[in-house]
Amino acid sequence: MIKLNINNEVHKVDVPDEMPILWVLRDVLNFKGTKFGCGIGQCGACTIHVNGQAIRSCITPITVANNAKITTIEGIDDKGEHAIQIAWKDNNVPQCGYCQSGQIMSALTLLEKNAKPTDDDINSHMSGNICRCGTYSRIKKAIKEAAAVLATQAGAKS
Repeated sequence: MIKLNINNEVHKVDVPDEMPILWVLRDVLNFKGTKFGCGIGQCGACTIHVNGQAIRSCITPITVANNAKITTIEGIDDKGEHAIQIAWKDNNVPQCGYCQSGQIMSALTLLEKNAKPTDDDINSHMSGNICRCGTYSRIKKAIKEAAAVLATQAGAKS
């Protein structure tokens, strides 16, 4: 039995140790926001956070997540009011939308490490996330807008 803390809710699953986290999330626990893309950890569609680190859930065995804190796209803000979600909508980032959960999860780890990312920072950090629709310039703009909002919110809390 593997114990998972997903979006601050504890789940216990009895699955094979080598089963990728993605399939536990989608097929066992019905978290459908995390997507299957390439299956080899190259496209980023399956990106989630495990203990605050962005990982590719399609290639990471579930045992890595035992007793870890997992955050999926569903755990960001269920009302869509997180700065990154608002910036994504305001900039019309999604077209087909398939890669967006992975894009957002990767963008969040960037913003947690770098409150004011440059274009080069964004390009470097997001390079592992592929968007078939090519919305990279909108993604970059949304990340910068979210960074500005988060900086303002952090300043207001001080």
